[in-house]
Amino acid sequence: MAGFSALPFRQVLLKLHSRCNLACDYCYVYRHADQSWRSRPRVMSPEVIDAAARRVAEHARTWGIDSLAVVLHGGEPLLAGPEVVASVVGAVRDALGGAAAARFTVQTNGVLLDEPMLDALVRHDVRIGVSLDGGRVANDRHRRYPHGAGSFDDVAVALNRLREDRYRHLYRGLLCTIDVRNDPLEVYDALLAFEPPSMDLLLPHGNWTSPPPFRTPGDPATPYGDWLVAVFDRWYDRPQSTDIRLFSSILSLLLGGASGYEATGLDPVDYVTIETDGAIEQSDALKTAADRAAATGLNVFDNALDEALAHPGVRARQIGLEGLAETCRRCPAVKICGGGHYAHRFRAPGDFDNPTVYCADQRRLIDHIRDRVFASLHRAMPAGVG
Repeated sequence: MAGFSALPFRQVLLKLHSRCNLACDYCYVYRHADQSWRSRPRVMSPEVIDAAARRVAEHARTWGIDSLAVVLHGGEPLLAGPEVVASVVGAVRDALGGAAAARFTVQTNGVLLDEPMLDALVRHDVRIGVSLDGGRVANDRHRRYPHGAGSFDDVAVALNRLREDRYRHLYRGLLCTIDVRNDPLEVYDALLAFEPPSMDLLLPHGNWTSPPPFRTPGDPATPYGDWLVAVFDRWYDRPQSTDIRLFSSILSLLLGGASGYEATGLDPVDYVTIETDGAIEQSDALKTAADRAAATGLNVFDNALDEALAHPGVRARQIGLEGLAETCRRCPAVKICGGGHYAHRFRAPGDFDNPTVYCADQRRLIDHIRDRVFASLHRAMPAGVG
């Protein structure tokens, strides 16, 4: 890694609450290899909030950052209550002073978005992303309460409330985890019915040792690629205002732009997580790989965020092509795929030097988007050009 220069964190995930009021059966926090949530405080304490805010401001000043994103996360972050949300937002803004602007977003399952909570989020200008996996049947396959009831109806009520004029400016979008048993177009249409400004379609977490559902490592079949292709064609053929970040990222990369999305391209990863106990960690998705795979050994009381930039896991995701497996470096799609999500490359006991377990699916999607877009460009060219 000769000549490597770390880049600063421009996104910070603050884990306000370490528990959840749903019991989603695919949850990367509770249902996979890392069970460190069991020993963490339920709620981020005032001491951790203050220390985290100071570290965020310190990092911004050190690097001359004028704007950064702060994501309130969990568990279910809204379980912490509006007072804790207000405390975190206030602490970070006070610590930053006029040195940098902070853009706040909460990622929530939505069931606690009643009017008092929404009014609090309006007061503190906190944008809202909501997790939803489609219509009632699709969503309630996995996203259930601990007693077994599905969550769709409650989330639908919250989303309809969020779409009201007084709250709509907070609405960031929907996050959907794919289940290939669900019809892709039915899922897409169900999500569109809630008029999200943007949509994330996420591959369920898995790796070479613990494969995701319906994906056999090395099998040339492409169930997830096929699912995504069906949605892409609908999205591409019927343009409307909802952005799908996976697709727009691939389009941008194909046309020579940047990715802006963790699961595609070679852009350096620029975010860090702070847990309820003040631990500084990497991506939560690494909790699906191995116990403590996300850990750095650092905390906000004793360590600056800059120290996390030296962690091998962070460096591996900032060095671009050099950080990928040899198979990936030789692949013609590497600049678009970027090796796939880092957590999906894992093979026990501790090897990330692999292509993503979704390699075949990603090639299927990328090749399809490339062929469709280039065909569109060719048709748009004046006669005799190209």
